[in-house]
Amino acid sequence: MVAAMNFLANTDALIIDLRRNGGGQPAMVALISSYLFDGEPVHLNDLYFRPDNSTRQWWTLPHVPGKRFGARKEVYVLTSKRTFSAAEEFTYNLKNLKRATIVGETTGGGAHPGGPARIDDHFSIWVPRGRAINPISKTNWEGTGVTPDIDVPADQALKVAQIAAMEKVLARVTADERRDAIKRAIETVQKELDEIKQGPKRSL
Repeated sequence: MVAAMNFLANTDALIIDLRRNGGGQPAMVALISSYLFDGEPVHLNDLYFRPDNSTRQWWTLPHVPGKRFGARKEVYVLTSKRTFSAAEEFTYNLKNLKRATIVGETTGGGAHPGGPARIDDHFSIWVPRGRAINPISKTNWEGTGVTPDIDVPADQALKVAQIAAMEKVLARVTADERRDAIKRAIETVQKELDEIKQGPKRSL
């Protein structure tokens, strides 16, 4: 991840695809998020745990290996119904901080960490043992999911984000040669998006 973020540090915009991401660890959420802000720590999320009545705060890191992408360039996060848990936290955090544009579908809705509890010799159930508490919304995405800023089917999300990102970059570019190249790229991606919307072609 560190190598990837350093490789992407000098790009004009960033698209993070979480459409098939079922979750992970809050520490990784914090680490990736740290590259999308500047050096001043930003409060991302809290996790409350019921068994010991404890709360763990998660902030961006004051120092990261290599170069940051920074807080000023465009970030897009792609989501689907299969985006879940820590991937949702990452999305929810950035949405509430107004750091990213969310493109795709409403996510799965899993914000309460927990684990299995055996109820007899043959069965166990999943029991929530905690909950996420966003410092801005004071709540989380449990059962509701994270709603996108641009609501489109998951299979169209990448193309929609690419067009949006290129249009933002185009507005800042002054060199005619580069402007023409970006315009051609937008036309190409728009054609690809139109083909996706039309669905697979049927042979006669």
